[in-house]
Amino acid sequence: MTWLITGGAGYIGAHVARAMTGAGERALVLDDLSAGVPARLPADVPLVRGSSLDGGLLKRVLAEHAVTGVVHLAARKQVAESVAQPTRYYQENVGGLATLLEAVAEAGIERFLFSSSAAVYGNPDVELITERTPCAPVNPYGETKLAGEWLVRAAGQAHGISTVCLRYFNVAGAAAPELADTGVFNIVPMVFDRLTRDEAPRIFGDDYPTPDGTCVRDYIHVSDLAEAHLAAARRLSEGGQGGDLTVNIGRGEGVSVREMVTVIGEVTGDRRPAVVEPRRPGDAPVSVASAARAAEALGWSARRGVREMIESAWRGWQLHHH
Repeated sequence: MTWLITGGAGYIGAHVARAMTGAGERALVLDDLSAGVPARLPADVPLVRGSSLDGGLLKRVLAEHAVTGVVHLAARKQVAESVAQPTRYYQENVGGLATLLEAVAEAGIERFLFSSSAAVYGNPDVELITERTPCAPVNPYGETKLAGEWLVRAAGQAHGISTVCLRYFNVAGAAAPELADTGVFNIVPMVFDRLTRDEAPRIFGDDYPTPDGTCVRDYIHVSDLAEAHLAAARRLSEGGQGGDLTVNIGRGEGVSVREMVTVIGEVTGDRRPAVVEPRRPGDAPVSVASAARAAEALGWSARRGVREMIESAWRGWQLHHH
């Protein structure tokens, strides 16, 4: 097997590349480097600079490297940006996927793993989100991920491609400091950024119907997420032609925003109290995955806890921001 990992020089992609090659899988990476960093990649993983929108390049790469499976992570992924630039998100996230699937089908590749998101669910009013929970995304980013799942399944059925769609919940942490997330879009780096600028953390809303009034989320260590990709890739390698699987990737445990801020304070040594600001539109009170199907179908479950996520993320933050 040779796996093409699109977006493989990004935060999550580099962890996937490292997990797969560390387990003996052969891989190469396609990345336009808009958010990717070549230095994140293992030395023995070839990097092709380019976009999944470039059909000619994709066909050449698939043929020249004798690719037998694809892990597709390349996508734009910021909710606010998707609201401001919906056409860009549809063009890159859905259009790029369509171009890639065309090349995959033409090359006769029979294994395709798609990076999806819990954003496909929107804001369901349930204690645990299962894969049967209705999908009702509330922003263009989530819409592109749901449309992507539809497209992956349709292409799989049409061309005999076995497919897996992984719906990630909230990703944090780092396997090594140099692999850490350098963006400031998620709760952990957002709090780090505030503390580094000598400002108090912010909590958006403390009047939700939750135990401490703040939103509750399911956080997963990026190393666990990478291992889930490895498990899914191996399922695809072992399976027959055709078929599809969709699974949540989370810990199945809820942690409130206030609890996260408290642990961040303990890890960093900066325990200043958070400032409570008004709710943000669209935030669901609770979003926690059921992890049962992932355990059953992939033989995978998360092994790392919240403190390990924050400690590893803090080491990475210190490396990149000193």
